[in-house]
Amino acid sequence: MMHTVVKAYQYTSLTSVMLLDCWSIPSVMLLTWLFLKTKYRFKKITGVIVCVAGLVLVVFSDVHSADRAGGTNPRKGDLLVIAGATLYAISNVSEEFLVKNADRVELMAMLGLFGGIISAIQISILERNELRSIHWSAGAALPFVGFAVAMFMFYSLVPVLLKRNGSTMLNLSLLTSDMWSVVIRIFAYHEKVDWMYFVAFGAVVVGLIIYSGGEKDEDEQPANNVGEEEKQDEEANPGGGNHSKANVAGTSKTWVS
Repeated sequence: MMHTVVKAYQYTSLTSVMLLDCWSIPSVMLLTWLFLKTKYRFKKITGVIVCVAGLVLVVFSDVHSADRAGGTNPRKGDLLVIAGATLYAISNVSEEFLVKNADRVELMAMLGLFGGIISAIQISILERNELRSIHWSAGAALPFVGFAVAMFMFYSLVPVLLKRNGSTMLNLSLLTSDMWSVVIRIFAYHEKVDWMYFVAFGAVVVGLIIYSGGEKDEDEQPANNVGEEEKQDEEANPGGGNHSKANVAGTSKTWVS
């Protein structure tokens, strides 16, 4: 999954990788709609479009500034990115299903166990020459340690986000990673960036707010419907208020589940 995307950098340009990596968002939306029966209303779709438009601005900024290299084999690189984005979408949707229907601690334990085994096999087969060429020192080991800590925190917090907001919100939030890289380039490497980066960051933030606002509206709508049903039942049957409240409570529980 991640190996295919990283490998794509050897064959295609950074612009192509960033643009095609967005394929994970429609893939997640399609998979959650098919298998998890998630319904996306107009406000959610609008938020997704705004977020993707923000990333497209980043791509145009790269084309405008420096990234004009096509890579050694663009077709192969583009196919690797699309394959990696699709696999990442499948992984996110599967993890969302398990988080919402199984034990989260067991999920994290199995993910760490089998992820470590599969990664070790992958390194021994596909990247053994690169591993041998590393001259180990404190300076060489520190980035690996930092990356491992970052990945540990990331995969520890991902199940929480998946359970609360779903895999689509996760993939939309990951679009901001390109923006944070701009902040690092400015303050750590003292590089100048194009003004379109800041517009793109604002677009992604606005898109996330629109998408989250859609979730809030959908959560509030069932509660309003329950209140209206309770009021109508009391007006139609004044003597059976308790019976009506019991029915309404049952309806509310059915909606939540």
